[in-house]
Amino acid sequence: MTVPVNQTRPLSRREWLLSDRPQSRMQARLGRAYVTWRQFTANRLAVVGLAIIIALLFVAAFADLLATHSPVIGDLKNARLLPPGSEGYLLGTDDQGRDIYSRLIYGSRLTLFVVVLVAIISAPIGLIVGTVSGYAGGWVDATLMRITDIFLAFPKLVLALAFVAALGPGIQNAVIAIAITSWPPYARIARAETLTVRRSDYISAVKLMGASPIRIIIRHVMPLCISSLIVRVTLDMAGIILTAAGLGFLGLGAQPPLPEWGAMIASGRRFILDQWWVAAMPGIAILIVSLGFNLLGDGLRDALDPKGSGQ
Repeated sequence: MTVPVNQTRPLSRREWLLSDRPQSRMQARLGRAYVTWRQFTANRLAVVGLAIIIALLFVAAFADLLATHSPVIGDLKNARLLPPGSEGYLLGTDDQGRDIYSRLIYGSRLTLFVVVLVAIISAPIGLIVGTVSGYAGGWVDATLMRITDIFLAFPKLVLALAFVAALGPGIQNAVIAIAITSWPPYARIARAETLTVRRSDYISAVKLMGASPIRIIIRHVMPLCISSLIVRVTLDMAGIILTAAGLGFLGLGAQPPLPEWGAMIASGRRFILDQWWVAAMPGIAILIVSLGFNLLGDGLRDALDPKGSGQ
């Protein structure tokens, strides 16, 4: 009598990623990333938002190739306030004879510059303040949260105006002012996440192993707050763009002749009735990019939410 031999079928790539018994940390991480990506792509609007942001990155990276004219030098004699499609100007020209399309293309670099720098500066500050406050408790928590409440008591744009007025106009000072006003919500989120895990068995076991409070915060608490922080930063990027555009509109952000979208709207408001495209085109650009970040943030929130992942 012949005994049948059990032949194991090799796992497919999808089965390997979705295995409930990963053989290594790398397999577990790739599996979580794959599940997150599937949940993200299930939201069609989130994919649209991701496509908008990828397009923005592409335009900013290849602005030199995509632009058809100089963003700062115009033809004041022959090309002043031309409508869209006239004489090779796709989106028309402004009051200085400059190509609006090329200025929007180069302005995407300034938009990304502001968004990325504000996120790099404000998110770590909020993460540190929130985790230290939530883990330490007592007078440390009370002091840090009262400082946070002071910043939250003022509207973000008004507070940014005060800081940039004190620092002086300019794109760098605008970035610093927006970053100073953007960290309090991140601190609140990090503190709430820290309070939920501070007394967990996981943290208690780390304490019994002799880990110092600083090591616990950096190695074990902060990583648990990253996903919520990423979602909030992505959702706030639209507000950062609008704040930067507001500062530019008021003349406190990027200074002429830089092609900053808010400053472009400010220069075109005088012609809004007759030459509407001068102010409308940068306004549409702000609308599309802000919508893209909002859709992307909504998709990340659904994908990274541990409560929603089990549904």
